[in-house]
Amino acid sequence: MMNSFNRRSFIKAAVATGAGLPLLRSNPASAQQITGKRVGIIGLDTSHSTAFAKALNATNPDPAYDGYKVVAAYPYGSKDITSSTSRIPGYIEEVKKYGVEITDSIKDLLSKVDVVLLETNDGRLHLQQALEVFKSGKRMFIDKPAAASLSDVIAIYDASKKYKIPVFSASSLRYIKGIESIDKKKVLGADTYSPATLEKTHPDFFWYGIHGVETLYTVMGTGCKSVSRVSTPDTDIVVGIWADGRTGTFRGTRTGKHDYGGTVFTQDGNKILGPYAGYEPLLVDIINYFKTGEVPVTPEETIEIFAFMEAADESKRQGGKSVLLESVMKASK
Repeated sequence: MMNSFNRRSFIKAAVATGAGLPLLRSNPASAQQITGKRVGIIGLDTSHSTAFAKALNATNPDPAYDGYKVVAAYPYGSKDITSSTSRIPGYIEEVKKYGVEITDSIKDLLSKVDVVLLETNDGRLHLQQALEVFKSGKRMFIDKPAAASLSDVIAIYDASKKYKIPVFSASSLRYIKGIESIDKKKVLGADTYSPATLEKTHPDFFWYGIHGVETLYTVMGTGCKSVSRVSTPDTDIVVGIWADGRTGTFRGTRTGKHDYGGTVFTQDGNKILGPYAGYEPLLVDIINYFKTGEVPVTPEETIEIFAFMEAADESKRQGGKSVLLESVMKASK
């Protein structure tokens, strides 16, 4: 899919965002050596922010965090998603208890930190906020969703290459229990599931279904060619066909007790995924990335995840017809 992607399709979007470079084909070059361990958070409208601050600033933190601490946070953040904006005052007070300074702007934050956790829950703001961080020369983890549109995701990775700052985005469901024992070379297919609650400002799966989609990609890898989707008010089922003939499915739920998991079909038998493993495994990878500049999730995989979800939306619009990922890549100008 990626080889047939028309780079010129994104020139206009890239220029508008200040990126202006072709889509990444490999990991971006590492930035200058990071010497400080001061972490800054952008966005206190998600529980991820407080969870990371609590872990890093604990009295006796996990040695795997190597002394990195959150020293400052810029709270905003969505301004019109009530479930996000309503959290900000309480989360400000919570992170203050961990010794975190609250700043009035991203610019002010960047003057006080060495690396950044971009945690804003509203993916529509990620491109604009990420560009500020890129221009400062600092490494940055972008929490899910990487952005609220496929074109913004691509623009973020274009900017990553332009500014020579490696960046990655991931859901903590990439580290669901059981996944560490999977030999990915033996995976024949997989079914995963997660809640897929909707937010009108974001494409259907970008807001929450991305958790289960990312679990699917963690075991299946890249190479999906087409998807089709069955959608009802309560449930979505998306079937992906990979180039090598394997199939992977994602079930997104909106009723009943929320849960995460799946089944992986391998040459050695079926493997069960779950339960959720918490934020800590992701945070260990984030810290390693801050130290080394090495990204645990490639730009190509993240871009394909968002193309998968966009193709699923297009399939819904077309009444469940199969949609090529290549077609939504070309359409995302």
